[in-house]
Amino acid sequence: MKEKFTILTSTCVPLPLENVDTDQIIPARFLKATVKEGFGDNLFRDWRYDKEDNPNPDFVLNQPAYKGDILVAGKNFGCGSSREHAAWAIAGYGFRAVVSSFFADIFKNNSLNNGLLPVVVSPEFLAEILTSLAKDPAATLTIDLPAQSIANHATHHTAFFEINPYKKDCLVNGLDDIDYLLANKARIEAYEKKRL
Repeated sequence: MKEKFTILTSTCVPLPLENVDTDQIIPARFLKATVKEGFGDNLFRDWRYDKEDNPNPDFVLNQPAYKGDILVAGKNFGCGSSREHAAWAIAGYGFRAVVSSFFADIFKNNSLNNGLLPVVVSPEFLAEILTSLAKDPAATLTIDLPAQSIANHATHHTAFFEINPYKKDCLVNGLDDIDYLLANKARIEAYEKKRL
């Protein structure tokens, strides 16, 4: 069982860069582990730290003004290789959702499979959110997964997003694929008996 995702209200971390690939999210040299724990420590490693491992004060994750459970990213986030570790790193850092106007398909699926909600909004709504965050780092968003809506409290505007119904059900109920099958064990067994 994973943490259930229903309604999330949070401040945000803006990353208004386009075409952020999975190697920038989690560099290849950190992919030796096969368990999910620890990847958040190296999220955006080459942007967060210099070559001497000193924090880069210009990078948003090192700026105390920006924090929260929602990452707001530019268009085409998660492109590049298919590494699931990218979703592990974002979730491991503490983000529950990523908002963008476009996600690479494999990254989007990896996120959904790991309890991280990718929210696709229009380029205009994304620009509005980023403007709100630039004006006020304490600005908040509310993501209502059951209603499939996202609200920008700074502007009082709301948008709606699409999500695969099965993945939505899993996130709302805190289930992964195995949990979902086990939760439906009685129905599966009843169906099998009918077929005999």
